[in-house]
Amino acid sequence: MNEQPARWTEATVYPDMWADPEKDPRNSEGPSPDGELPTLQDYTTSYRMTLLMKCEGLNPGQLALRSVPPSTMSLLGLLRHLAEVERDWHNWIGDEDPLPKLYGKRDADFDEAAAEQLQVDAAYADLAREQASTDAALAKHPDLNERVGEHQIAIRELLVHRIEEYARHCGHADLLRECVDGRVGQ
Repeated sequence: MNEQPARWTEATVYPDMWADPEKDPRNSEGPSPDGELPTLQDYTTSYRMTLLMKCEGLNPGQLALRSVPPSTMSLLGLLRHLAEVERDWHNWIGDEDPLPKLYGKRDADFDEAAAEQLQVDAAYADLAREQASTDAALAKHPDLNERVGEHQIAIRELLVHRIEEYARHCGHADLLRECVDGRVGQ
């Protein structure tokens, strides 16, 4: 039988949290942002940070561990998948020819995630680059009602869809991380 790691957290205030509130980089001083666009951007930033927090401190073998068989999902796969998804969103915004998939065939982002430091480094770099590219493309369209791209998708829909995608995968990351080394938390 496969023995699971003991559950643990670095938090001392709330035992089901990732870190204590004063050490959580997602916590900011002051009121929440005013306005719909800044609120959507704030949620995106928070979920992006959450994903990175779930991956921090793990080696390539741990990041590539497929913790819930028969799924090919891993934390490394999630990093690669979200880089691919960011590229897709960028493709939806413009009218130019779409950029090719980063990892080739469908599901290669998960299926071909391997426990290699070069692949881990590339996944982090790909994710940061694709996030910046999508952010830059979206910054040219501050009107949330504007429709863009071949399919005339509203900017608001793209922003909300991005939050939904990160939120769903951060939930997966919670479970994956707990399976990898027992660390729990939001």
